Amino acid sequence: MSVKYYIPKEDNSVEVTGYKIAEYTYAVLKDRPHFHINIVSDVSPFCDCYARNDIGIVPDIGMFASFDPVAVDKACADAVNSSPANANSMLEQHIHKHEDHFKSVHPASDWKACLAHCEKLGVGTQDYELINL
Repeated sequence: MSVKYYIPKEDNSVEVTGYKIAEYTYAVLKDRPHFHINIVSDVSPFCDCYARNDIGIVPDIGMFASFDPVAVDKACADAVNSSPANANSMLEQHIHKHEDHFKSVHPASDWKACLAHCEKLGVGTQDYELINL
């Protein structure tokens, strides 16, 4: 498969970062066995490494696992977006601005573009079947 890398039309660092994450993911996983486990807990409004973080934006949701990294990330994002905001969280202050909790907290973010680019590169699919255990 010939990989078509993203070339930005203008300077949009958020979009470029998402596309580069997708391309690095493709490079790391290509032709290698992989299994992915995500834990959706203490979803902070900023990077976990940020020294002055706020409380989690949604209640703890649980663990997700899949052989498909795109599907598991999409399932996690959907679970966060369908969860209520934690009281007194940064999300609660912005909840009515977007249906997307991530965009509510960070309007410039574009996590969907990263998953779409992963899908285009053949890393995985955004389609999933959620099986609750």
